[in-house]
Amino acid sequence: MGSWNEWVELAVEKLESLKLLRSLRPIHLSNDNSNTHEFEFEYFDGLREWDRASVEVEISETTFLKWLQDIPSPGDDLGGSGIAYTEAGASARRFRKLILFSGNDYLGLSSHPTVIKAAIQAVQKHGMGPRGSALICGYTNYHRLLESSLAELKSKEDCLLCPTGFSANMAFMTAVGNVSLLQAKGSQPSLDERVAVFSDALNHASIIDGIRLAEKQKSIAAFVYRHCDMHHLNELLTNCPMKKKVVITDSLFSMDGDFAPLVELVKLRKKHGFLLAIDDAHATFVCGKTGGGAAELFNCVSDVDICIGTLSKAAGCHGGYIACSKKWKQLIQSRGRSFIFSTSTPVPITAAAHAAVIVAKKEMWRRRAIWNRVRDFRDLTGIPITSPIISLIVGSEATALQASRHLLEFGFHITAIRPPTVAPNSCRLRITLSAAHTLDDVRNLTAALSQCVNFSEIGFYCTSWNARL
Repeated sequence: MGSWNEWVELAVEKLESLKLLRSLRPIHLSNDNSNTHEFEFEYFDGLREWDRASVEVEISETTFLKWLQDIPSPGDDLGGSGIAYTEAGASARRFRKLILFSGNDYLGLSSHPTVIKAAIQAVQKHGMGPRGSALICGYTNYHRLLESSLAELKSKEDCLLCPTGFSANMAFMTAVGNVSLLQAKGSQPSLDERVAVFSDALNHASIIDGIRLAEKQKSIAAFVYRHCDMHHLNELLTNCPMKKKVVITDSLFSMDGDFAPLVELVKLRKKHGFLLAIDDAHATFVCGKTGGGAAELFNCVSDVDICIGTLSKAAGCHGGYIACSKKWKQLIQSRGRSFIFSTSTPVPITAAAHAAVIVAKKEMWRRRAIWNRVRDFRDLTGIPITSPIISLIVGSEATALQASRHLLEFGFHITAIRPPTVAPNSCRLRITLSAAHTLDDVRNLTAALSQCVNFSEIGFYCTSWNARL
C-alpha cells in the first residue's frame, strides 16, 4: 500500500503549502473524569435488571391501536398529562409493555450504570460542553480520550470522531475525492487522475451519498459490484486503468445480516493494491475476541486500511468515527465537509461513549450472550442465520404489515421493512438480537413467528432497491 501512503502524504503536503491544513486543538475541561482509571469503572459478570431497560419498552394504548390498524400517526399519541381527560385520553394513559427486537443496542449498554454515571458526571460538571464544530471550540480532552480508545480497539494509528456514522462516511468519501483534486495537473482531475471507488451494491446510504457527492465534484469514478460477488469485483478491478483504487463495503450488512467476504477482499487487495475501507457499524463491539469488529473476527485487522463506524449501535450511545492513519486523519479533518461543518458531539455523550468502549471490552460475557441468542434462534427455527441481524423476507407489503401486527399483539416490537428501503415484493421483518434478551424471549418470539411465517419457505437474502448508485 506504499502508493496510497504516498498519495495521501502528497495531498497533506499540498494542503499545508496552501495553508489549508486544519488542526484539532483540544480544550481542556478542568476537574473532569476523563483520566479516570479503569478500576474506577463498575463491571458486572452477567445480566442485571437494568439491562432489560434496553429491550423492554412501552407504548400507549392509542399507539398500539393505530399500529394494529396501520393508521398513520403524527407522533403525538404518547399519552400523559397533556391529553384531555376524555375516554380517548384515558385510553392513551394506558400502556403496553413490549419486548424490543428491532433496535441496534446489541450489547444492552445504553442502560449500563457505568455508562449512565459517566454521562451524569460530565453533564453536572460541564453541561453539554463547548458547543461548536471540532475545529472551532467543540473538541475537548474527552473527545481525544474517546478517539484514543477507539484507535486502540481498531488497532489503528489514530481516529477521528464525527457527529454521526452517516457524517463519518460522507467525510471519508469527500476526503478520498480530494486526493485527486489536490494532485490534479489542471483545474479538474482528468479521468486517469481520479480515484476509482468500488462499492458493494448493498452498501449503506451514507456511503452511497458520499460517493455521489464526490462524483458531483468530478473527483472520483464509481463502480458498483454485485453484492459480495468477488468475481465481479475482480473483473471491474482488472479492467479499470485508473491507478488510485478504493474498495469500500459494509462489514456486516444492516438489512440482510450477512458479512462481507473480508478474507477474499484481502486477497484481492494484495493482487490489485487498492485501499480497503469498511463500515463496521454493526460489527464493532459485537464481533471479535475484544469486540474489535469484523476484521478481528476474520483475522485481517492489518489488511483493513480504514475502519468507519458508529457509537449508536452496540455502544448504546451516539456519534461516528474513522479509525485510520495520522495522515488520513489530517486529510479528513481538513477536507471532510460533513466533519468540518458539523457541531461536535456533546461532552456528556462523549464521556458515556468512552465508558461504553471500556465496558464492552471488559464485560466479554455480553458478546458470548448475544452469540448464544444467535445460536438459539438458529436452533429453534432452522434458519441459517450468521449474525444478530435476522432478515425474514415475507414478500408483499401487506404480508409484512400483517406479520408485524401479529407480533405486536403477542408483545413484540418488530416493524415491517418496506419500499423504498427494500425492493418491491421483498418486504421483510428485520429482527435484531441483543445480549439483554433471554432464551425465553427468543423462545416466545419464535413461537409467535411460527404462526405467521413458514420457516422452511422464508426468503433470506435479497437485493435492496435503494442501495444502488
